[in-house]
Amino acid sequence: MSADLKGSIPPVITPFINGEIDLDSYKKLIEFHVKEGSHGILVNGTSAEPSTLTVDERNQLVDVAIASANKSVPIVAATGSQSLFETKALTEYAVKAGADALLIVTPYYIRPPQRGIIDYYLEVTDGVDIPWMIYHIPGRAAVSITIDTIKELKEKSPNFVGMKHAVNDLGFVSECLAEFPDFKIFVGLEELSFPELAIGAVGLMNAVGNLRPAILADMCQAVWDNDLEKGKSLHHQLFELNQSVFYDTNPIPIKYMMKRMGLLANNEHRLPMSPATSDLEKRLDGVLERASLI
Repeated sequence: MSADLKGSIPPVITPFINGEIDLDSYKKLIEFHVKEGSHGILVNGTSAEPSTLTVDERNQLVDVAIASANKSVPIVAATGSQSLFETKALTEYAVKAGADALLIVTPYYIRPPQRGIIDYYLEVTDGVDIPWMIYHIPGRAAVSITIDTIKELKEKSPNFVGMKHAVNDLGFVSECLAEFPDFKIFVGLEELSFPELAIGAVGLMNAVGNLRPAILADMCQAVWDNDLEKGKSLHHQLFELNQSVFYDTNPIPIKYMMKRMGLLANNEHRLPMSPATSDLEKRLDGVLERASLI
């Protein structure tokens, strides 16, 4: 299954209605991504607001995604939290439910040493028989991983296959791929999608994929076809849209734009997240108009 982990695997958002998860809408979003050509589905990524969900709710989203995709594309379950016990519970459930791979964020808030991170991942994935990856997002987790940590995890965990890299550091990507040529790196920052693919990343796990799944799949294919001119053209075409994802905390802009595009009934969040302000709405409307999405 590790060989199937490549391409555009968008972190699907969580739709809410009156404070509750709208599972019918979530099912339709999964079907939308499959139809649009996404190469996989990432469940409970940052764009899904997982820290506002209960363990049961996160498990429920895994079940719905697996059933809705119906084996047409791989399902990657993000099962990390700041708690070892919660992460183990989420991980064990996803494996039993039939997820194809796992994405486990570095434990946030705690700021552990590298030796603690290594032991944490080995403990969480002990007995896990599907591929797993690190979610490296120091801007939110307040901790980075090192090349030595990756090396030790690769030596001690045969199912450790890659990383979602959500930090502006192309040098670290190059270092990883030089040291471990088979290491699967997924791009987690929109603006670096094409550059990282061009130097060897295997795919994308980008919030903007919630808006334009097909074009991200096309960018991956262009790089695989060695059509770098097409890839560069798509990069520039997406540039403003990519920037707009971070006009406020993700997924605030994404959910508003999805509502304007008719992909969501509303752009509801759970506190402490909050919907887009009127000024942000106007700014995002301009982005969508220039991108011919509304």
